[in-house]
Amino acid sequence: MSWKKFPYPEKTYEYPGAALQQNWARLHRGDCEPFPGDARVQEAWRHYHAGDFGKALETGVACGPAGYNAANKAATIYATYLESDEERKLALLSEAAERCEEVQQKDPANVNGWYLHGFALGRYSQGISVVKALAQGLGGKIKGSLTRALELAPEHSDARIALGAYHAEVIDKVGAMVGGLTYGARKETGQQLLETALKMNPDSAIARIEYANALVMMYGKARLKDAERLYQEAAACQPLDAMERLDVQAAKAELAD
Repeated sequence: MSWKKFPYPEKTYEYPGAALQQNWARLHRGDCEPFPGDARVQEAWRHYHAGDFGKALETGVACGPAGYNAANKAATIYATYLESDEERKLALLSEAAERCEEVQQKDPANVNGWYLHGFALGRYSQGISVVKALAQGLGGKIKGSLTRALELAPEHSDARIALGAYHAEVIDKVGAMVGGLTYGARKETGQQLLETALKMNPDSAIARIEYANALVMMYGKARLKDAERLYQEAAACQPLDAMERLDVQAAKAELAD
């Protein structure tokens, strides 16, 4: 299986030796992943941060469940930003979700076993269409996993972003009334989740991007100016690894359209 190369390689994204642990708190402020004691799992995360997503997936999976969070994050970010083949993208996301379920069973206190499950299924739902995903019952699984992640780690800003985006996507696709009654999706809740996530992680480009998208989905043209401002702020963020760089580039591309 061939992998597309990360298009913005930087030496500063490599974090050799002790640099990984020294920068870990900032790199993982959004997902609250604990620093791994296993040197092989550390290596999987190094590949991930540097943008070698295929190697991160391979190395992480080879470590078993201890390395699955690195593998799953690599798979989901690669599928989101770099994979152009829709079938392969959906396969990567589905396989990541399955590995997350294994983590949930073996280590139910592993917060990213829940967060990455919700995130992977959310991206999968966008790939097959949110309406189809809701009909298949994926909405409840997404909401349930992200809610569990926040119960385990209330400071998990990435889970707040993903759950806020869930509220916005549902309201956008089925309307506020059906969204609220059937799926528990509410504008106020979605906005509050995203606002809080941004306060928790003020350097995050993706928090701004998802907040901007959510404002437009939930409130339409009335919030376009706010959304544009958030995109401008996202484009100006300073990325510290490959994922953050892809987020920033996405914001720049949106502004250029």
